[in-house]
Amino acid sequence: MIIDHIGLSVKDFSASLEFYSKALIPLRIEKIMEYEGWAGFGRDGKPEFWFGAHSETQTPMHLAFSAENRSQVVEFYHAAIEAGAKDNGKPGIREEYHPHYYGAFVIDINGHNLEAVCHHSE
Repeated sequence: MIIDHIGLSVKDFSASLEFYSKALIPLRIEKIMEYEGWAGFGRDGKPEFWFGAHSETQTPMHLAFSAENRSQVVEFYHAAIEAGAKDNGKPGIREEYHPHYYGAFVIDINGHNLEAVCHHSE
């Protein structure tokens, strides 16, 4: 990752915490910590994705989360939809990016365009 971490504002902290806690499970991304009204999510103990409540939100933002395999992309898509997201692109190959680009897109409860992407062939 070329960015160490990112933080964004959300409308409703509790609803966002519940949403991201469910939607990111398939990608092995979990809440690592909370600090002064912000939640930090990541893998292996390193919080890289942060959010906190603020009256103004930066929408829409595009956030692409790395998946280890294509199955995780599919699982992310379904978990996010079940958690309240809207479809913005079902799981599939996106050859316009490169031959092995496998991604899925949803609009989360804050209006952000979330993606899970795997760059490996299956």
